[in-house]
Amino acid sequence: MRWFVRGDIDGFFGLALDNLVQLLVLSSLCLGVLGFPAELVFGRVLPGAAVSLLIGNLFYAWQAHQLARREQRTDVCALPYGINTVSLFAYVFLVMLPAKLAAQAAGDADPARTAWHAGLVACFGAGVIELLGSLVAERIRKATPRAALLSTLAGIAMTFIALGFLLRTYAQPIIGLGTLAIILLVYFGRVRFRFGLPGGLVAVVLGTAFAWATGLSPSGSPGSVSLHLPMPVLGELLTALGGSYWLTYLSVILPMGLFNVIGSMQNIESAQAAGDGYSTRSSLAVNGLGCVGAALFGSCFPTTLYIGHPGWKAMGARAGYSIYNGVFMSLICFTGTLSLIAWAVPIEAGMAIVLWIGIVIAAQAFQAVPRSHAPAVVMGLLPGLAGWSAFMAKAGLHAAGAGTPGGTPFSVDLIKSFGHSDIWIDGALRLEQGFILSAMILSAMTVAVIERQFMRAALWCVAAAALSALGLLHSYQWTPADTVLRLAPAWPWAIAYLVMAACFVLARWVTVPVEGAREQERH
Repeated sequence: MRWFVRGDIDGFFGLALDNLVQLLVLSSLCLGVLGFPAELVFGRVLPGAAVSLLIGNLFYAWQAHQLARREQRTDVCALPYGINTVSLFAYVFLVMLPAKLAAQAAGDADPARTAWHAGLVACFGAGVIELLGSLVAERIRKATPRAALLSTLAGIAMTFIALGFLLRTYAQPIIGLGTLAIILLVYFGRVRFRFGLPGGLVAVVLGTAFAWATGLSPSGSPGSVSLHLPMPVLGELLTALGGSYWLTYLSVILPMGLFNVIGSMQNIESAQAAGDGYSTRSSLAVNGLGCVGAALFGSCFPTTLYIGHPGWKAMGARAGYSIYNGVFMSLICFTGTLSLIAWAVPIEAGMAIVLWIGIVIAAQAFQAVPRSHAPAVVMGLLPGLAGWSAFMAKAGLHAAGAGTPGGTPFSVDLIKSFGHSDIWIDGALRLEQGFILSAMILSAMTVAVIERQFMRAALWCVAAAALSALGLLHSYQWTPADTVLRLAPAWPWAIAYLVMAACFVLARWVTVPVEGAREQERH
């Protein structure tokens, strides 16, 4: 198989556009939400991200070429690879933003640097988990129901991705709804534009035109093209690892790393179904090395194997499209060109694509599981909705001046205040801590009950009880501006999960199956 074929050009435009949108969103969130200085974003974060993209894309291209040579084939397609969308939003809103707010409340002189350190630890942790996960990936997959994994991701997709950008869409309706129509036509209507124009490119160009026409002019200067070679930030990373970030945000880092392992493995299985059988261990291990490399050079955002291998293969892409993508992404990050693109193309221009990503992830949770497991998917969505609700409630308090310098600090008195409006905010705050783990466990438990595997359901409850006893679930403490994980036993919840486990264990002796119930479900 040749290194480059015509189909690689088409594959490159599709994958590069996807990665470009991720980098635009990444830079916009870092600059706007986290308040990172431009020097940090364009001088450290983006070059670090480029290092990870280059490592992975070159390896997966080489891997595809080796498979083609070994099997004497010319139709092998490399695994698609890029920034992990779900982790991007999770790390911004669940790790770095809370770290920044806590630093501001504590009077830290440089809260942006604190947020960056928290992100470095999260990215490094994701890489380590992926490396370790490459050794046991198959066992993890077999132990966890698909509904539990997909519904957990769907909860994040519906709230922090889809709902967040839906609000932004309706705040800028001409841009948001105009580009959303393009995305719906191309990806849900299954049509394509004449002359082979990619739908995503049309949406971004149209969104940019709408933005400029409606007066959403870019702020600040466009920056200049200048060389930003990747520089190791080992000292900063060691300082960050020596802090308490990894312990504070373990309930986010651990499950997100686990989901990255499972998601990557599922995409490897998808490639195998399309005829390209890659090694699970080496594919996951290099993905992990890419994440570690990103953190070592200043990026806070892990990478992942993308969905869509069968589509790229059907398009004619082989190994070269992966090389093109890695080199192109590196060039725009190293030369500062992305700063020009980010200035000229506001995030609103690409938000319909991000909204679509959230919708697809949420829909997949229902489409890729047995029909009878739909209640388990819904169960897995609820903790994510609760976590989003808690985040929005605290953001509203910040907007009103509470939890800000000079304002009323957060305290337990807020529980009573919310209670006057019949809002059980304590429950939301309890679910917020470790909600990714809670979602997975509750969904897996529900799948086991649906399948009448009551002992397995009991074991999932015992796992939840153990995590609660360790303080990784439902345990929080008040800070002046936030509620954060408190690694202290949450005994009431641990006991409650054990009560559930006892109910499931006793079900074998105190219940009888309803005859014909399973047949009714199927029809």
